Amino acid sequence: MSENPIRADSLAKRLLLLFPAQSYRVDAYVAAARRRGIELVLGTDLPGAFVRHGLPLVTVNFRDPESAGAAIMTAARAAPLDGIVPTNETTAVVAALAAERLGLSHAPPSAAYAARNKRRMRAIFAEAGVPSPRAIAIGPSDDPQTWLREVRFPCVVKPTMLTGSQGVIRADDPESFVAAVWRVRGILAGHGSDASTDPDFYHVLVEDYLPGREVAVEAMITRGEIRVLALFDKPDDLVGPYFEETLYISPSRLSREEQAAVLDVTERAARALGLWHGPVHAEVRVDGARAAVVEIAARSIGGLCSRAFESVTGPLEDIVLTHAAGLPVPYPLGGVHDDDAVAAGVMMMPIPRSGILRRVTGLDAARAVPGVAGVTVAIEPGDAIRALPEGSSYLGFIFARGSSAAAVERTLRASFAAIKFELSPLLEVTPRGM
Repeated sequence: MSENPIRADSLAKRLLLLFPAQSYRVDAYVAAARRRGIELVLGTDLPGAFVRHGLPLVTVNFRDPESAGAAIMTAARAAPLDGIVPTNETTAVVAALAAERLGLSHAPPSAAYAARNKRRMRAIFAEAGVPSPRAIAIGPSDDPQTWLREVRFPCVVKPTMLTGSQGVIRADDPESFVAAVWRVRGILAGHGSDASTDPDFYHVLVEDYLPGREVAVEAMITRGEIRVLALFDKPDDLVGPYFEETLYISPSRLSREEQAAVLDVTERAARALGLWHGPVHAEVRVDGARAAVVEIAARSIGGLCSRAFESVTGPLEDIVLTHAAGLPVPYPLGGVHDDDAVAAGVMMMPIPRSGILRRVTGLDAARAVPGVAGVTVAIEPGDAIRALPEGSSYLGFIFARGSSAAAVERTLRASFAAIKFELSPLLEVTPRGM
């Protein structure tokens, strides 16, 4: 049930935005809706924190997709919705369930769930012949030693349903493999994910390690037709033992042949899962002429990274909302086979070690680097942060524009070098008897 009444007397398109309370992107979506004349309803698990927007609110329990769908149906009966916009993997499943019941265009629930559950995703890709790493799933009570005959080294050990490289660990031998499985299990045991009620949540996935460079694809699918918005290079080598993403830069410096392979495998992956309508975000590994899907999500790029699109396509939130509302959407192809594309990028500031943030210095110097479009620190002094693989966040974000992808990369690195984060150690409490 909504805390604020939802207006039913407007001819404007009305969308439900689904987001967890800790989302970075609510303000950007609210601003985009106002620019586009779209009425926005906010659906979240902690609505009281968003009363400040003056918009209708719906309480949604993301831990229980069925009850979440019922709450959305109740809200839609009060005022019909023209579309539902998810912001992460959990909300994508809820959005798909509700959209199916309401007869709205969206990815089917089975597709959104497969994009959420890497175990299911790998099985579908294997059956459909989509290039993707071979994977095995270790149950929560299985002894990892008994799986050694099935493992190829190097391998990547990861959770089935977490995001942002949390819990993703490379193992090069049996000893590091067993240690990685137990470490991932420790992360899952205390995790507060909305997906933790899913039985597959506590499985650990073991994948063949894919060599090569990694790129990210941002696209929109309209009733089966995929249109690519941007292709982002990740210039840092993601070889492990952990896989912290730092740089996203467009246009891609891959060859045209490599880019074509990336876009082809992304389309094949979306089709195999059944993602036929809505935003998709894919991570792809490229090794020469070979491209393989690391994962694909039924949502747009996460966090504040979407701000990198302002120079590449225009605000991404405008595109996502107009598409969900069934309004005409420009599909700019800047950054994909476009020599004249504006170069832009974002750095997700890496966490050097776990600790308590005490002080940040050098921000003025970082913002003064030519080409920097913005520097945002995502945490406050006194906040605790954890490095990968236990961590799931970043220190902040740096945005840049430039004449070329290489220039943008130099700008981002120079800006980050000017910032100093002072951290004090975390106080780790060991239970008695350990």
